[in-house]
Amino acid sequence: MQSSARFKDPIKPMDKTSEAILSLQSVKFRYKQELDPDSVPQFRLVAEEVEKVNPDLVVRDADGKVSTVRYEAVNAMLLNEFLKEHRKVQEQEVTITEVKSAVAKQEAALAQQQKEIKALTASLKEQASQIPKTGAQLELAKTRPQLVVNN
Repeated sequence: MQSSARFKDPIKPMDKTSEAILSLQSVKFRYKQELDPDSVPQFRLVAEEVEKVNPDLVVRDADGKVSTVRYEAVNAMLLNEFLKEHRKVQEQEVTITEVKSAVAKQEAALAQQQKEIKALTASLKEQASQIPKTGAQLELAKTRPQLVVNN
């Protein structure tokens, strides 16, 4: 297959088309003895299952039976899904930075308010301690004889 744009028409973004691969199930297997005498473990997809998700992702043999998966197409879809997730992560990083900044501002404001509350509490305690002294002085002033000077 050719990769150049001059061989392609029309070219459109994949968008949600690639979401089909999210339904695919990777499997581990060994080919039957007649296909692979060494019985090497394989990690792939089952073409019939892929066909159910997206028929464009499989290749058919001369009899029209599903024979294999178009892994190059699956890879392109994987890349598209990866890029979409990468953009989401970048957006989330920006949001996290903004939230951290807002939290830091709120924490600073809270610390300032706590300082102000402590100062006000200390002032109120000082005023409260002065009330009995002032009250006693007023009582003394009431009981003292008053001198009146007539001229």
